[in-house]
Amino acid sequence: MIVSRVPSLTLVMAGVALLTPSPPPVTAPQPRTEPSARRTAPVPAVGPSAGVRTGPSARRTAPVSAADLLAKVRACAPVSHGRYREDHGARATVPVCGTRDAVFWKADMDIDCDGRPGPRCNARADPYFSASTAFAQSDGRPLSSEKTPYVVVPAPSVVWNHRSHGVRGGSVVAVVYRDRVRYAVVGDTGPADIIGEASHAAAESLGIDPDPLAGGTPSGVTYIVFRNSRVTPIEDHRAAVTAGERLARRFVEADH
Repeated sequence: MIVSRVPSLTLVMAGVALLTPSPPPVTAPQPRTEPSARRTAPVPAVGPSAGVRTGPSARRTAPVSAADLLAKVRACAPVSHGRYREDHGARATVPVCGTRDAVFWKADMDIDCDGRPGPRCNARADPYFSASTAFAQSDGRPLSSEKTPYVVVPAPSVVWNHRSHGVRGGSVVAVVYRDRVRYAVVGDTGPADIIGEASHAAAESLGIDPDPLAGGTPSGVTYIVFRNSRVTPIEDHRAAVTAGERLARRFVEADH
């Protein structure tokens, strides 16, 4: 009996094995395409409702444009008692205009290489070179035309006396040429009957050829001098830019 039950037990166990369902085959996990797609989808543009400041305070953070400044000096209320020449022998056609906050003129740009001599501004490069400027820097030396962006104003005369209009050495100037605005200081005086001159560094910053003989530009430059402003020390160009941006913003936003 024992011998006959062993084969029976084996057959029973084999039958059980055949009747037990097999486990499902192991498969590799499928990639999660939907979350990935969400992660790589472009972030929607943020509108004003999400807290972006698009009003006047946001606009004030942008630099004042050439168009903004030119719009404020479109009309001229002359403050000079006559007009200036742009070059020796030319007709006098340029008035100095004024507002409550600034005086301005529209002219050419000749290159004033006067001041401390350097490799590009010296007696060899410029036969009219002078080693002095009307206004000195903080150490008593003349300004450097190559390093300091400065503008030349006519020497005081019956036509116009810049000192009577809040303009002096170190006054802040916005110089506009095409779509560029650069900030400079009043750094020198020139002939009493001529206007439209700036330093080598000022011309170069505007993309104007700074060569004292062949450079400059015959027209299209606007000089805006902010009344009663002053940069100290006069040679600190970073201070001139900081003050210029602030004064230009106030100028274009003023109601005049």
